[in-house]
Amino acid sequence: MFCGSCGNGKTTLLYALQSAVNFLNERRHFKFIEDMYSTYRVGFQIIDVRYILQVANDDIKFKDLCNRNMLAIDDMGKEPAEIMNYGTVMNPVIDLLEQRYQRQAFTAITTNLTAKEIKSKYGTRISDRFKEMLEVIVFQDIGYRDYFCDNT
Repeated sequence: MFCGSCGNGKTTLLYALQSAVNFLNERRHFKFIEDMYSTYRVGFQIIDVRYILQVANDDIKFKDLCNRNMLAIDDMGKEPAEIMNYGTVMNPVIDLLEQRYQRQAFTAITTNLTAKEIKSKYGTRISDRFKEMLEVIVFQDIGYRDYFCDNT
């Protein structure tokens, strides 16, 4: 999980990681994983957190996100914690994270939220899952957007 303020390179690093993983995948370095999970080809997909809300009612697309071997969720925290579907309260981000946790699937996340804000928004259960399943990297530098805007 890449945490920090806006504009300090979290998403840029995520795209660099995606390029490296997908490059190795094209060279068939991950063939052993494909053999274990023959239905799902290894590849690192990055989605905006709002996409999870868009596909929450589409069982096939939502299940695909849950079952991908490698998934990155960009800007977690900018979405509403719950949505309404014909009067039913849904928590698609929490549901996705729970299912990925159960599978122990590789999941990368970028967020501007602090640990306290994550616990407040997603609850103690997800916060505890994150402690177990994610390595947290905190970006403490100034935001590049702020730096270049203030110094030009």
